[in-house]
Amino acid sequence: MHSYLQPMKNLLLLLLIALVVSSCATKKQVIYFQDSEILSQLESQQTFEPVIENNDILHVSLSSLNTEGLAPFKRTTGLEGNNNIGNLGLQGYLVNSEGNMSFPVLGDIYVRGKTREEVKAILKIKLSEYITDVIVDVRIVNFKVTVLGQVTSPGVYTIADERVTLPQALGLAGDLTLDGSRDNIMVIREVEGKQHVARIDLTKTEFFRTPYYFLKQNDIVYVEPTLRGVKKSGFVPDIPSLLSLFTVVLSTVIILTR
Repeated sequence: MHSYLQPMKNLLLLLLIALVVSSCATKKQVIYFQDSEILSQLESQQTFEPVIENNDILHVSLSSLNTEGLAPFKRTTGLEGNNNIGNLGLQGYLVNSEGNMSFPVLGDIYVRGKTREEVKAILKIKLSEYITDVIVDVRIVNFKVTVLGQVTSPGVYTIADERVTLPQALGLAGDLTLDGSRDNIMVIREVEGKQHVARIDLTKTEFFRTPYYFLKQNDIVYVEPTLRGVKKSGFVPDIPSLLSLFTVVLSTVIILTR
């Protein structure tokens, strides 16, 4: 009987050791920016200026000493006749599928692919034909990013200052959980009507120099689960379940060998 049981016990011991080792996360799987010492070698921090896209909502603020002359260019209602846009309550101009926004008196103005500063310059030139001292400010009201997956608080986040990095967006979502894969973050971005997918490794600083360090409006960030996270979801049997199975198998073998 002993000759039958000993190999089975050895096999069970090896399986237990393998399960324990495979269920533990290593330091390299958890820590961010492990090669951070090379950041000091970068010549300068890359800059970011959001570019206006279709379906963006632009808030345009006008001011002048000539308030009467400015009146025809100001809207009295918000987007599509609604005074409230999201939680900001700002008036807005929708960029349509052709890349235009419809502005009072001036008509359609092409803004797609332009920065806020470029749109401000265009408006100032056009308005200067009517008002000499006009001051123009342009904001993207609906600048938002979506963070999904293994983070503490997944959701859609509106960015007030229109500038957010990938680490900042993950911070807004409460950071990754321990079951989040830090070396395979997915960023989904629409470019000229097509979806592009990038894979980011947060354990290294290479992505600081990529176009995905700064997020664009409507970017989607997805944090995949690690193997441990997949096990917890039930797709892969967890350790207690496997131990129960091996116990049943071992007990059955003992009974049969007797």
